[in-house]
Amino acid sequence: MKRAIPVVVLSIAGLVPVWLYQPSAGSSTVQATIPAPSSTSSSPSRSSGTNVVTSSTITTDKGPVQLQVTFDGTKITAVKMLQQPNHPQTTAAVPKLVAETLQAQSADIDTVSGATITSEAYKKSLQATIDDNAKTASASPSASSSASEASSRTVDGSALSTEKGPVQVQVTFSGTKITAVKMLQQPNHPQTTAAVPVLVAETLKAQSADIDTVSGATITSEAYKESLQAAIDAKG
Repeated sequence: MKRAIPVVVLSIAGLVPVWLYQPSAGSSTVQATIPAPSSTSSSPSRSSGTNVVTSSTITTDKGPVQLQVTFDGTKITAVKMLQQPNHPQTTAAVPKLVAETLQAQSADIDTVSGATITSEAYKKSLQATIDDNAKTASASPSASSSASEASSRTVDGSALSTEKGPVQVQVTFSGTKITAVKMLQQPNHPQTTAAVPVLVAETLKAQSADIDTVSGATITSEAYKESLQAAIDAKG
């Protein structure tokens, strides 16, 4: 039997965007290597149409901030924190910043209350990676980008009725890889709101519907997994 994942309540209302959050191990012991904020980033690396750009480290009063952003063409598909302040408010803020980034597809996102310093450094690092990716894309256009877009496919899972409300997912694939999950329908309930980002993160990690049920949102979790599996099956 699958273990239950405790729900970490996130203050994300309504349609919950996809997020991928991977804090760096031991970030509390990492020392900043660049003494002043910079809008330039390190050289991006490109493989099979995917461009991974690492920002320079920005030193803040709370600690260093550094991002690694994955692009598919100009689309941001993942954000990973390489360095971040070792602080509870930062830990709570990062998933919100990543979710906003994936939804907005830009650095024009809101500052998270209680984590202003980290938010501003995050946005500056993010913009630097976006600028570097644009330069790389313009320098070497786009046969690989076109091929990647052609292989991208979005599939709607089945719509399921539960006693809590309807559940339906929409899954984006790049080839056979799941790159995004969007909730088309979900119960209007705080436990569902908190559970969905956890389910999506587990999906992106597992690349399948074989994921854990979220404690406190069992009904939604089971319907989510069924709708997800239907989308995977429909993709073929």
